[in-house]
Amino acid sequence: MLELLFIRHGETDWNRELRFQGQVDVPLNATGHEQARRLGERLASEPVHRLYSSDLTRTVQTAGPAAERLRLPSVGHVALREQAFGLIDGMSVPDIQQQHPGIWERWLAFDPDYAPPGGESQRQFQARVLGAMAGLAQRHASETLVVVTHGGVLDILYRMANGQPLGGPRQCDIPNAGINRVRTDGQRVEIVSWADTAHLTDMPPQPVYDQTRLVRPAADV
Repeated sequence: MLELLFIRHGETDWNRELRFQGQVDVPLNATGHEQARRLGERLASEPVHRLYSSDLTRTVQTAGPAAERLRLPSVGHVALREQAFGLIDGMSVPDIQQQHPGIWERWLAFDPDYAPPGGESQRQFQARVLGAMAGLAQRHASETLVVVTHGGVLDILYRMANGQPLGGPRQCDIPNAGINRVRTDGQRVEIVSWADTAHLTDMPPQPVYDQTRLVRPAADV
């Protein structure tokens, strides 16, 4: 099976502001660059064959120190991008609630087939992510890869590995620059370890977007 070290990009200012970054090309902030530096040191002794990243700036910048320490090129892969949120890309929750209340109401339903105007549904996003993973497994069977990507991509993989439905809020922690080890044959996903941040000890607490807090309690009947 292919072994992958999936890593969410380092912190950006928009992470700190809890914005929907989507496919807007946002760079790392100072904390994110330090996370990337520490990640590179952590991965230096890993027996890695190849390094891939989303082609967005925040993932490319996160992959840079690891590529240097591993002496591997960082290969951009557009299918590893974050989910496209269309009209609400770049917006904070209060902004969406105020400017696009109808979209926010649909978002709260966690319907996997709903796509914000100009964006992707969760189901379309899943198909893209799983297609990318199957392609990597086919090209690099029995190798070890580092893949620097986004929180949404990792959420898809976690749901698949744990048999969780696409609908519903995210149920896992996905820290910036955390290491998530998985194995796959291109069809099945097995989690070896998740959200390893030992290399980020003593850094500032990370911003957390907790989707479970958005779920409305069921009405009394």
